Formats: sequence, C-alpha cells, structure tokens
Amino acid sequence: MQGIDLPIEIAEAGYRREQHARVDVQVDMPKPEVKGIHMSRLYRLLDTISQNRALTPGALKQLLEKMIESQKDCGSRNARLRISTDLLVRRSALLTEGLSGWKSYPIKIDTALMNGVFSCLIKVNISYSSTCPCSAALSRQVVEQAFLKAFDRQANVAPDDVATWLRDNSSLATPHSQRSEAHVSAEIEGDAIDLGLLALIERVEAAINTPVQTAVKRVDEQAFAALNGQNLMFVEDAARRIEAVIGDYRHASVYVRHLESLHPHNAVAWA
Repeated sequence: MQGIDLPIEIAEAGYRREQHARVDVQVDMPKPEVKGIHMSRLYRLLDTISQNRALTPGALKQLLEKMIESQKDCGSRNARLRISTDLLVRRSALLTEGLSGWKSYPIKIDTALMNGVFSCLIKVNISYSSTCPCSAALSRQVVEQAFLKAFDRQANVAPDDVATWLRDNSSLATPHSQRSEAHVSAEIEGDAIDLGLLALIERVEAAINTPVQTAVKRVDEQAFAALNGQNLMFVEDAARRIEAVIGDYRHASVYVRHLESLHPHNAVAWA
C-alpha cells in the first residue's frame, strides 16, 4: 500500500510538531497460492501511530510486529514501512535579533523487520549555498588585473584611493554560487529515545556552514555573502565535510548536488 495520508508527531529535544505524512507499507507473500493481503488491517494499524504519541524507533518496531501478526494467515514474515514528510523548523536570522522564518526539510524514515531483525534508516535533504573555488580565483584575477592597469603608473597609492577603487570595481567579476542539496542517510538504533532528525540536520549544517536562510535583512544578507566567501567548496569538499561529521552513525551515506549556475548540468558527489 502506497501513499497513505496520515498525521504523525515528531518530538525531539526542543522540538514537537504534528506533520502531514505519506506512508508506504509492505508485507511479504511467500505462499504463491495466497492471493491478496488484508489491507484494511494494515490501514487500521497505521492509524494507531497517529494517536497522541510521538514516533520513536521502538514504536515503529512494535507497529511492524503487529503488521506481520495481522497477516499471519497469509504467511507473512517480513514487513517494511516508509514515512515521508517535511520537517518544518523555525530558523533565526544570522544577525538580526528577533528575526526568524520557517525552513522545510524533506525527510524519509525507512523501517523494516526482516527475519526478526529491525532496522530504522533516516534520510534528510538539506539545502545550502556553495561558491566555486575555481570561479572565485578567476574572479580575483580579473580584479587584480584591472587594479594593476588602473594604478600601473603610480609608485605609491593612498589607502583611501585603494578603498574607493575596490568599492567601485571589486565586482568586475563575481564567482558563481548556487543552491545545493545534501541528501544524508543514517541508521538509528532501535532503542534510541527519538529519531534524531534535528541532531543530524544540525551536524550537517554546521559542517557546511552556509545553509540557506529564511527571513533576512540587509545585514543578514551581507553576513551570508561573507560566509560564502569564507567557505569556498567544490562538490567533493562538501561531501567530505559531511562524511566527517556523520562517521559515527551506522550505514551513513551522503549524496550532494551542486545545481550549477555556470552549466546546464549539475556537479554531484557521493560518500
């Protein structure tokens, strides 16, 4: 059964919110003579996880056990469950006090009970900004050449004149930046107290250091531009940064996409 609409509750440290989710459920049918599963039983079981309880690995394991039990006369021994939703989180502006906005993180929770072994894999999509180091170097070269041409006959240049020239000409060339995506997955232990979605997101955003912003004023936009300039990265740099902070998770992986503004194709990397 695929695409079942369901309210769910995500509760973690400092966060509690009901989400609209879409749920896929699956059981195995090892007996070829058995035709059809008890769909209504699965549907009613799903409804129990939306009733005043936050999702935890333990609760999801219990649900999978009940799903298998509900299909016992079909011979089912294994079950899978996928929950897809968007985690809505309020994020503060970089500098402006009291300014914040809502940011959405698409997530998937993939759980399975296969031959009695439970697994819970969380997958999060995180948007960030990336500025190309090669493009930045080429842009600096254009500014350097223009500066030398403007002042080639002067042995000494006053700092005020340099500052004025830079204000008027330092954007003769600008490096290309693009919105980028990190798709990160990690396995959560079955006895964990929560799903750890925000903890994983915050690790990744701290490693990248240029997550996209929500509400901004000019001072926040300027601060974001400075962050980009101080965090130049190729797509492989981003993948390695993220890999370094999720290494203590089981079955952790990262796939990053830089949605190129120079090319009509994208740059991607896996770790």
